[in-house]
Amino acid sequence: MSTEIILIRHGETDWNRELRFQGHIDIPLNDAGHEQARRLGLRVAGEPVDVLLASDLMRTQQTATPAAQQLNLDIITSPVWREQSFGIVEGMRADEIQAKHPQLWQEWIEFREEHAIPGGESARQFHARVLDALHALAQAQAGRRVLLVTHGGVLDMVWRTAHALSLNGPRQSEIPNAGFNRIRLPDASDPTRIDILDWADTRHLADLPAQPTYNQARHLPANAAGKPKAA
Repeated sequence: MSTEIILIRHGETDWNRELRFQGHIDIPLNDAGHEQARRLGLRVAGEPVDVLLASDLMRTQQTATPAAQQLNLDIITSPVWREQSFGIVEGMRADEIQAKHPQLWQEWIEFREEHAIPGGESARQFHARVLDALHALAQAQAGRRVLLVTHGGVLDMVWRTAHALSLNGPRQSEIPNAGFNRIRLPDASDPTRIDILDWADTRHLADLPAQPTYNQARHLPANAAGKPKAA
């Protein structure tokens, strides 16, 4: 039996706007993020959702709350859906990392799957965690429809897996805050089989201010639409 998942990145935080590495630090939504969450709740109100999941960090739970109210569902939280851990650079902006940890920054911008910032996870470790969580979800929720509110890095791992992409290199997909994504896991025994049904739908956010973005390819802040998003 297949499992359908509405997959959501949390709403905007002040640290998103400041282009800080959030990782596992528990940061709340800002005013824009709360408005994104409110609109997301209205967007999913008519969806036949059976279970609502979120990471155990505040920004995902706050994003999920309006949807939970619309759908009359409890939010089930778990740390398995957290963002990638960035270790000692969590809470820092890109320019601060470059100034204080130039060697770490140089290694980071090489985007090698085996590289981990001290105290953090490599892309390979993070990918394994996400796939293990998806496997457990598919087994537990086979045949059901799930709403999962998580983090940009998790969506990146899903996108790469669905398209059989390497874990090396910068993000290649749009991952907007509070965007609407829909995937299907057609085989509960194989979490690497992922069908993308909808991705980066932001129609419910259309008249809100432009989101902060980070151009990983040039390692410079950017606001151009379609650029890879900050961590």
